Amino acid sequence: MTDLHLSDPGTAAAGGASRPSGKPTTEGAGSGAAVEVAALEVAALEVAALEVDVLVIGGGPAGSTAAAFLARKGRSVLLLEKDRHPRFHIGESLLPMNLPILERLGVLDQVHAIGTYKAGADFPRADRADDGSDYNTFRFERALNPVFPHAYQVHRAELDHLLFEHARSSGVDAREGVKVERIEFGVDGRPARVHARTADGGALEVAPRYVVDASGRDTFLGNRFKLKRKNDKHQSAAIFSHFDGVARRPGEDSGNITVQRFDHGWMWLIPLPRGMMSIGAVCFPSYLKQRRGENEGFLMQTLLGEPQVAERMQGATRVAPVHVTGNYAYGCTRMAGPGWVMAGDAYAFVDPIFSSGVYLAMDSAEQAADVVDGALRDPAREAALQAAMARRSTRGLRWFQWFIYRFNTPVMKHLFNNPRNTWQVEQAVISMLAGDVFDNPAVLKRLRVFRLIYALTSLQLAPRAFRGWLRRRRAATHGFSGDTLQQGNP
Repeated sequence: MTDLHLSDPGTAAAGGASRPSGKPTTEGAGSGAAVEVAALEVAALEVAALEVDVLVIGGGPAGSTAAAFLARKGRSVLLLEKDRHPRFHIGESLLPMNLPILERLGVLDQVHAIGTYKAGADFPRADRADDGSDYNTFRFERALNPVFPHAYQVHRAELDHLLFEHARSSGVDAREGVKVERIEFGVDGRPARVHARTADGGALEVAPRYVVDASGRDTFLGNRFKLKRKNDKHQSAAIFSHFDGVARRPGEDSGNITVQRFDHGWMWLIPLPRGMMSIGAVCFPSYLKQRRGENEGFLMQTLLGEPQVAERMQGATRVAPVHVTGNYAYGCTRMAGPGWVMAGDAYAFVDPIFSSGVYLAMDSAEQAADVVDGALRDPAREAALQAAMARRSTRGLRWFQWFIYRFNTPVMKHLFNNPRNTWQVEQAVISMLAGDVFDNPAVLKRLRVFRLIYALTSLQLAPRAFRGWLRRRRAATHGFSGDTLQQGNP
């Protein structure tokens, strides 16, 4: 960590105060009195730093989850969120593997109350299936040993607010409108002082024993340690909005997410509570460049260009602004270090094809809470605990990434349009769609079989497979501009 400035933890003052320069003004006092006054002032400044076991940066699903679990373990936790809840956020579709975490947190019933029941995911096809439908539905109840056979769609502003308030009710000192600006590290390489600022300009100094970076795509520590790396295998950008009056699937599938491939990427249709539908397109950046600043018209042109989407949007009304954001896939070269650990998008961000974002955030947050608590109890185990967490996280991310990189290839289209459950491989793919890619050996073994099937199918479709691979490689080289959500994107 030699690229960071290491400083004396006592060099910064809380509340915007600064150490006196030169001798303090003590009119009529002798030198002994001056020294005593200076010592008292320095001591007061040292005490002014808020001492906590753990500082969590970011009050999204990752930060609120980590904070709540740590507070339950008896830790004093300060949670700082730069914005104020409720605030808009994309990523409204949860996975079944979210639900055990929500249950352990004690908020599953509350999420049920604000969510739309999601039985599975459907993938439209160009032709008709044997039953006459023009899409295939993968229901979570068919996963291998499903813990929960469903998930929920949610308004993220409501979910994030719920989780933040739950952390507060769990004993967390949860503060909104406070932005962490910098961290000072001691000579031992561990966080010594953290400096933050409130929305009204007030200064806050924190002396944590441990830091959890759950800052999302701000990647607070990733940027400061220069650990963040762009994923050169996959880049995309999204344009989206919310609509009323969009047709849903019939019956128990009415809350399912639709993932619609098209020539320039893929589209999502996510049924939300109160009759709303989140609809957007994740595109190759080269395609999105064609909008030339006209976001509303470009979104509608893109969506209505797909007959199946256009049919469901007859009579629909847009009820929210159109947003554009770069889904810049990235990862950090390290997940943890002495006295700190990352969780969620602060460590890595992948294309949201499979709605994995909230699950990956909450899963890594729960893991981070265990690592932090274990390291504080037994410092000698810190490195081993961090390494185990990083290995597990990398393993799961790589499975999502393998499918994401190939999702729009002719081979993957063929396999999704013609599912076969030989050796329970289709069920394993459904388990992947449910988020079960970390700790289930039965799923991982069958996903390896699916990779072999993919390779054999690629040989059968060699010319089309090569064209798909070449297009994907070219798309990863294009840039994007005009982000309306994430500051700092090009």
